[in-house]
Amino acid sequence: MRAAWVGGWIERVTLMARPREWVASTFRGLPREVAVLTAVAFAVAVGFGIVFPVIAPFAKEFGVSTTAAAAVVSIFALTRFVTSPIAGWLVDRTGERLILGTGIFIVGISSALAGLSQTYWQLLVLRGAGGVGSAMFTVAAYALLLRVVLPEQRGRSALAFQGGFLIGGVTGPLFGVPLVAISTRLPFFVYAATLLIAGSIGLVFLAKTTLQEREEQAGTDIAPTPLSEAIRQRAYWAAVTNNLATGWSLFGIRGSVLPLFVTEAMLLSESWVSIGIFISALAQGLLLIPAGRSSDMRGRRPPMIIGSIVVALAFVLLAGFDSIPPYIAAMVLFGFGSALIGTSSTAVVGDVVHGRGGPAIAVYQMSSDLGAFAGPLIAGLLVDTFSFSWAFAATAGVCLAGTITALAMPETLEKKATPR
Repeated sequence: MRAAWVGGWIERVTLMARPREWVASTFRGLPREVAVLTAVAFAVAVGFGIVFPVIAPFAKEFGVSTTAAAAVVSIFALTRFVTSPIAGWLVDRTGERLILGTGIFIVGISSALAGLSQTYWQLLVLRGAGGVGSAMFTVAAYALLLRVVLPEQRGRSALAFQGGFLIGGVTGPLFGVPLVAISTRLPFFVYAATLLIAGSIGLVFLAKTTLQEREEQAGTDIAPTPLSEAIRQRAYWAAVTNNLATGWSLFGIRGSVLPLFVTEAMLLSESWVSIGIFISALAQGLLLIPAGRSSDMRGRRPPMIIGSIVVALAFVLLAGFDSIPPYIAAMVLFGFGSALIGTSSTAVVGDVVHGRGGPAIAVYQMSSDLGAFAGPLIAGLLVDTFSFSWAFAATAGVCLAGTITALAMPETLEKKATPR
């Protein structure tokens, strides 16, 4: 047994020495739908990366306060959170493909109309409508992803899908810079165009007949798992808690409190904010493939535990130091931990619902939205009342709550076959 284990590791290390073969072996055998969903995620993320930096400045053009401008950003996350349960219900009753395409087109149409807004309130309402469509797309995409893959493919499928978002999110702002120089309205129209492309890809290449064949192969041609059954399992709560921590830290603190920490506490230029975000994204991208492979080969529990501890450690560094080396180290750790948590927690949810369960997947997604919405508010209050260190320490505490739930969960991966 020990010799086989050592031999397996020697084989993996040898394979890693040949990067192209290593990457190819990671994605070999995954259903075609995974590649389609990854392409959709990339197209959506590119557009979002283009439009996101200009939303608040565009709102300010209507002569509103900074708080009102920020509300245009927050309303998107709020409507996503509120409507995710409805999206999960619709997925179970009408199918993932229809809800995915409809959601993307709702975001696209609302974005194009937002670019034509003549008043602040028109912009606010249209961004809120975009959040509804985003909830439909996200829940349906994850539900479809988990439905068409085998249990031992869920970690690698999650890394492919999240990799599409990551690459698109990094490249999007690069395209947005020249567009903003022309007009603050133009990015909204470009975003709508990328969403039209993404929706078309989804509807054309995700044929219903093919999906029926895939779910038969994956063993997910079963009745959807009720939410009441999922919430009785410790593994599901571990995934939800860690996803809340991810939303709190990755989508919340990184985009709100961290930039202020860099400019006000570290007294550095805003370029260091971009440098830090790029470093964390690069670190996340580098570890996504090993994280996904580990989740499918060794189990979901170890990467979830390690990832939550690593992200907590990143915020401990930020709480204790305000100099450049700890800041860079924290961003690296943050990227590594995010990769480990993202792939393992998504795979756990797929294991719990046996590949089917719209409401359970919706609640999982809601936890991230809740973290992204509540994290900046609570952290901002701690900064105003105490200091940045308190805000980062509280964030580390949320991440460690994810560690505790992961330690208490059973392993959910059934090792029927070990991918190479």
